[in-house]
Amino acid sequence: MNSELNLKGYKKIGIMGGTFNPIHYAHLASAQFVKDKFNIEKIIFIPTGKPPHKNNNIVEKEHRYMMSQLAIADNKDFLISSIEINRDGFTYTIDTLKQIKSFCDENVKLYFITGIDTINQIFNWKEPEKLFEYTNFVITERPGYIIDNKISNLDNKFKEKIFFCEMPQLEISSTDIRNRIENDKPIKYLTTDNVINYIYKNNLYKKDYITKYNSYIQKIKLVLPEKRFNHSLEVAKEAKKLANKYNENEDKAFLAGILHDCAKCFDLETIKKICNENNYKLDEVTQKQPDLAHSFIGYFVAKNDYNINDEKILNSIKYHTTGKENMTLLEKIIYIADYIEPTRNYFPEIDMARYLAYKNIDEAMAFILKQTIQFNQNKNRLIHHLSKQAYEYYKRWEK
Repeated sequence: MNSELNLKGYKKIGIMGGTFNPIHYAHLASAQFVKDKFNIEKIIFIPTGKPPHKNNNIVEKEHRYMMSQLAIADNKDFLISSIEINRDGFTYTIDTLKQIKSFCDENVKLYFITGIDTINQIFNWKEPEKLFEYTNFVITERPGYIIDNKISNLDNKFKEKIFFCEMPQLEISSTDIRNRIENDKPIKYLTTDNVINYIYKNNLYKKDYITKYNSYIQKIKLVLPEKRFNHSLEVAKEAKKLANKYNENEDKAFLAGILHDCAKCFDLETIKKICNENNYKLDEVTQKQPDLAHSFIGYFVAKNDYNINDEKILNSIKYHTTGKENMTLLEKIIYIADYIEPTRNYFPEIDMARYLAYKNIDEAMAFILKQTIQFNQNKNRLIHHLSKQAYEYYKRWEK
């Protein structure tokens, strides 16, 4: 794809960057609104190649470029550039601005269009203050976002370079479009018809995990009773939803969910055999309560019998029963999904757990750990030291 543009002769050029995963009407409306208000001659849409702050659940850059090209096709004042998707490694705004500037006359004014939610993160960008040597910023205001102190200070220092643009709000997001596609809901009137046709023609955003991981599903189905198998499948689906919510890898979450109980129904002799084969010793609590052991030996079963070598997946299986302090995001997702999946028998605390799971994952951890410990204490069961440590760690998020 040709990344160079002929931008000579223009005095004002707008830049609309983003992952465009996918592009939608809110992107297009923002660009047009800013163009009209600031008398900008051309708006350049620049799909991100490999963004440094977003790296999960993004379709291939070529698809995002083609969708963007289709979306702007009927607007002669909208252009598209492939300078970021042609660049190796992470793509940084400062590098893009330097390259765009080289295509323009020396006295051109650039206007980088962004939202308050993005500009609030500007100090996480590469060479943030140097950005203002190359461009003005037009901040499109969206409901619910507040400019923090850093941006207020930045505004004082570069006030002539920052413009605010109130505009009608379109409550459309790429995340919502992706979720609707995956859940077989219509997306008409959220993006252009030619983008919609492209998405369905190329089967974008529709992840058929049942087919994709069918070999694992069929294998686990042979070793689990029907009720336990159905539970595992629902944990996998719930984990995928949580992964989407918190920007974790959905494939890893689904696979970990399917396999989290892979050693659940082993008898004591099998448990001992696996421990011996892997030179692993059960601790005092798991020796007295072998049911707890399935998560720890599940690590080895997933690795040896299901050829899982990803440590993040293996550890999320290992700690899904006890939890531990300072868990990884994937470990928390599997721990919570195991507790809240929809086929669980109802108990009063589960509604709050399901609410917290999608509100704040650490608040959910604190709540579920507390409820689980209290439940086991009431049953006169031993509490694993990892669970105690986990609760001590996460109780700071209790409300």
